[in-house]
Amino acid sequence: MSHLPEAALIFHEDPGPGTGRRAPRADFVSDAPRLPLNGRWRFRLSGTADGTGPSLPDPGLDDTGWDTIRVPSHWVLEGHGDPLYTNTAYPFPIDPPHLPDQNPTGDYRLRFDLPPTWPSGRSVLRFQGVDSCGTVWLNGELLGHSKGSRLPFEFDVTDVVRPRGNVLAVRVQRWSSGSYLEDQDMWWLPGIFRDVELLSRPEGGIDDFTVRASYSAGTGALLVTSDTPGLVEVPELGIAVPTGQEVVVGEVEPWSAEHPRLYRGTLRAAGETIALAIGFRTVEITGGRLLINGAPVLFRGVNRHEHDPDRGRSLDRETMIRDIELMKRHNVNAVRTAHYPPHPEFLRLCDEYGLWVVDECDIETHGFIYSGWEGNPPAEPRWRDALLDRIRRMVERDKNHPSVVIWSLGNESDSGSAFADIETWIREHDPTRPLHYERDPSYRHSDFYSLMYPSLDDLERIGQRKEETPSDVVAGSPDDVRRRGLPFLLCEYAHAMGNGPGSLVDYQVILESYERFCGAFVWEWIDHGLAAVDEHGRRYYRHGGDIDYQPNGERYCLDGLLFPDRTPSPGLLELRKAIEPVAITVEGSSVVVVNKHDFATLAHLGFRWLVEVDGVRVAAGMLSVPECAARSEVRVPLPDAVDAPAQDAAGAVSRLASSGGETWLTVEAVLAEDTRWAAAGHVVAWGQTRLGPGTPARPKAHQPHAVASHRDGTVSLGNATFDSRTGRLTHLGKLALDGPTFDVWRAPTENDHGQGPRNALAADWQAAGLDRFLHRTGPIEHPDPHTLVVHGRSGPATRTLGFRTTCTYRWQDGALHLLVEADPVGDWDDTAYGHLTLTPPRMGTRWSLPGGYTDVVWFGRGPGESYADSRAAARAGRFAGSINGMQTPYLVPQENGNHVETRWLELSGPGLPTLRVDGAPHLDFTARRWTSEALQAARRPHDLADSGRVWLNLDHGQQGVGSASCGPALPERYRLEVRRYSWSMTLTVVRGS
Repeated sequence: MSHLPEAALIFHEDPGPGTGRRAPRADFVSDAPRLPLNGRWRFRLSGTADGTGPSLPDPGLDDTGWDTIRVPSHWVLEGHGDPLYTNTAYPFPIDPPHLPDQNPTGDYRLRFDLPPTWPSGRSVLRFQGVDSCGTVWLNGELLGHSKGSRLPFEFDVTDVVRPRGNVLAVRVQRWSSGSYLEDQDMWWLPGIFRDVELLSRPEGGIDDFTVRASYSAGTGALLVTSDTPGLVEVPELGIAVPTGQEVVVGEVEPWSAEHPRLYRGTLRAAGETIALAIGFRTVEITGGRLLINGAPVLFRGVNRHEHDPDRGRSLDRETMIRDIELMKRHNVNAVRTAHYPPHPEFLRLCDEYGLWVVDECDIETHGFIYSGWEGNPPAEPRWRDALLDRIRRMVERDKNHPSVVIWSLGNESDSGSAFADIETWIREHDPTRPLHYERDPSYRHSDFYSLMYPSLDDLERIGQRKEETPSDVVAGSPDDVRRRGLPFLLCEYAHAMGNGPGSLVDYQVILESYERFCGAFVWEWIDHGLAAVDEHGRRYYRHGGDIDYQPNGERYCLDGLLFPDRTPSPGLLELRKAIEPVAITVEGSSVVVVNKHDFATLAHLGFRWLVEVDGVRVAAGMLSVPECAARSEVRVPLPDAVDAPAQDAAGAVSRLASSGGETWLTVEAVLAEDTRWAAAGHVVAWGQTRLGPGTPARPKAHQPHAVASHRDGTVSLGNATFDSRTGRLTHLGKLALDGPTFDVWRAPTENDHGQGPRNALAADWQAAGLDRFLHRTGPIEHPDPHTLVVHGRSGPATRTLGFRTTCTYRWQDGALHLLVEADPVGDWDDTAYGHLTLTPPRMGTRWSLPGGYTDVVWFGRGPGESYADSRAAARAGRFAGSINGMQTPYLVPQENGNHVETRWLELSGPGLPTLRVDGAPHLDFTARRWTSEALQAARRPHDLADSGRVWLNLDHGQQGVGSASCGPALPERYRLEVRRYSWSMTLTVVRGS
């Protein structure tokens, strides 16, 4: 038995990548025996890198008193210590390669026996992922150590493993020199978090191989090389050749994300059969464009961290499939594996389901920004081996996946000579894929120009190849000229934090307008909330700010298109619409169908149409769309029923249309047959067109005009009663209500807060007092017997800014008509607010209604929430929902649930009269059981308590949501100017919808 050598105590601070490991090689599926070692291991956590001391590897150590832990897992999610979250900051001093003495260390032990049938050849012990440094012993013998948390490592244990009574010991330090290379805006989650397995490797068998399957003009070329001769067989193609022999195959189907055609084959040697999944495809950059299989492609992508609220980065296959199915159902066709290679099973699934993959290496040194980049590892020779090691392990592991079309060298690690070495190594070992690296302004080692979070204007200039020269590059220099000739990859945009992101359609329009663009990746796929239970037994999700540790990134980890439980957010629904691969519009008497696929025709889709009048379906059918090649369009005549809606047998069209209602045509592109990721009928894309003029019909109450009257401190106008002192409406028929209150405030979204002092609209609003308006009632006038005019002024203490308001009520045709006018006054241009002109987040009115209201029916955009710059996913139609169900449960409570372009809405509840509100022509509305102030004060969704009232906002509008939590400022066109506003509505109490 070998005692723990003194050198092992300093492995974790050695900047080298590891010791004793086998050379990196391809990950593959084989019929050779494999012994999974996942399960319950013995575990003990210590406070320093020494762990439990030198006795850890001793097979005779009595560990029966130790805890047990699930492997794979993160020990901080299994009841041992806390997870930590940072965005850019290292959670330890910048003192490379050293770490503090306080370095939580987990010691693991597992006893196992070999199966009786275990072969006598070589045995290899493989770890798929250990965070951050793992030192390994088997039966008391030191095998070595490894860093590079999201990458596999292996040891040859042929001479150490025995039939029975094996003791595997692993010491894992939370922090190591490798941690300096892994500062990737994520939870720091230590432990053995991916699979551990013992592999039988036949003597004389193939240990590593490379598949090159290219495609050109209908012809495929296949070359499989290996470290040991073997036989390649692909029965479907009639291939049976030795390794090293290239085969040209005519008339193969190429692999693409749209048609992930895999040819199944085998590689045989020494009695072992290795499964091959061959996808023929060629990736190249020609003429400043990215081409795959000779055609330009556009990535409609997301950045994907591995995350589960209960298991952290320890994902099972079912969760990976769920992610991929959700991506495909929401029109996502590409993944950037931010910011490390994923579990290898994920890439196998991408091969099968069809996703383009930008495979990114486990390298990020972002925290060196706090040292002014002094000591940054890519610029320091002593880190060269560690950086190259990570690249080799990624490329060798993932080289045979057709879904992997780009290698990304890492993320946000500034620049340094190591990237030249990395580039050279990859190009020598895999010249079939281009390289991406965003942060070096010279782009000498990247085949793409790439940026994060450009504004729309900047993106437009990039598309035109007229971008500004980076500050570190000389204009007109070879680097400047070369960059302008590169294709552009938008590696991060549309920060999906909280309510948002906005402008997704705007970005997509630009991305589809210029040949230079090869696509974009939204940041990011899923909120990184970690599950917890509060003192009342309620499940909630923790963010960085919930951990008592400094520094932490607070709630910045909650920036995904999915909530932690993988429920799609409104942002994902908006993205699905913005990036849909088919555009459907109406021009004249034709339906125009644009096929935005890069390769696929429209043969896999069916097209169905429906006509609605005021949201009521009156006709429907199927639309016959002819053959349409990728990136082309066809025109189809409008269905006959659209031209002659009155022919409907029930007469519904003619009745509704004659009443002045709005007629809408909707055409949907749906899957014609079941796929792996969705059933037939799944809606891939849709388009809507309003046909002809018309306004929504409003029920007319047959009541006479009513003269204003005064009694007991009230003013009556028809069946409306007002407080004669405040001018507020208190009753409408038998409905007791209170309002309106002039309202410019909303509970700030994460994007309203901006990023620190950058684009911090909410801070400016609060500095100006927009969250604390006080109201004064001015004169109340009766210009005629049917009209009441209430003047007022609203503004905050200490400021002159505000609005003078006029609410003009008129009783006509049995309904109360309201015109709201608001004129700005005071110091709106005070530059102390941080902006030359302060703009309010809302222009509206707030009403208090009885808490018994439960449901809303409306005609307008829906069914989900919508805002000025996030509305494409909301159709025009008639929708119904509960007030409770209209709240979006963002993990940090904030403005939500707005609906733009509402023609009318009706609120109902047991025992209450139905309140109907008609816009003139439109309103924004929200309805919730708490005020905006209560929404702002809540830390979590379950902090929101029913106030006993329903708070209804009937607004001219709100500003957009943007993505300024990490991105450009909200475009001016989505802000509310400081100007005069007026909007109208009609309030009626009706019997029902």
